[in-house]
Amino acid sequence: MRTPFGQECRYFFGDYFRGRNIEECRLVDSTPSKKYWSTKICKSCPVPDILQANACKHMQLSGEIKKDFGFIKRMNVSAYCVKSKTNVKEPHIGCGNCHPLPDIFLEEK
Repeated sequence: MRTPFGQECRYFFGDYFRGRNIEECRLVDSTPSKKYWSTKICKSCPVPDILQANACKHMQLSGEIKKDFGFIKRMNVSAYCVKSKTNVKEPHIGCGNCHPLPDIFLEEK
């Protein structure tokens, strides 16, 4: 579903049927930081970019909203690969085990 800022995100949910105005982020739905979520966080959220760059079905994202300097709220995203059972350092790229790079992109020494 599209966020209010025009990005496609599978974790954003909006129900506007017959005058309803229910919006939620299902990435932080089960975390204690759910109470800090608002649609303003979608503007700087890295999740839509991660989903566009990496569509690995083995990667699971988890999000948490952190307050910087007491009043600025940001989404912190961590990723875990179910196939290789490791934490993913760079979610935009992936773990490196599920989808290895072709030999043409690897540099020979």
